[in-house]
Amino acid sequence: MNPQLAQTVNLPVELSDTAQNLLDFAGDQKIFLFYGEMGAGKTTFIKALCERLGVQDEVSSPTFAIVNEYAGKDNNIYHFDFYRLKNQEEALDMGYEEYFYSGHYCFIEWPEKTPDLLPQHYTKVSIQVHNASSRRFVFENI
Repeated sequence: MNPQLAQTVNLPVELSDTAQNLLDFAGDQKIFLFYGEMGAGKTTFIKALCERLGVQDEVSSPTFAIVNEYAGKDNNIYHFDFYRLKNQEEALDMGYEEYFYSGHYCFIEWPEKTPDLLPQHYTKVSIQVHNASSRRFVFENI
């Protein structure tokens, strides 16, 4: 059984602490896959993670660019949004492997669009909407 951590969070008050909890839970893992319905708060949570990692730039959804790069305090951070991919070939064409296996943080929204390209080990982040101001987060190391 994979290690797992679950918590219900009141937004936005507890989001920064939850981001730190995820980083602590993941340990040395730098690949994070984010699952949740549209509007669950994946990008908002990634913004909180980036703040914890020392990003000074504005963090925004890479929906149209597919990937955004940010400079963190100690590491580069790559933020992917695969929602608009038509097929896995598009991820291959953009050179996803250079990012995924760079040793830098990779935050991947909509990873279900590229199931055959995902690394073997990662931290899975599931976000479930409870109501407008509350989310349930489940972290799992795979």
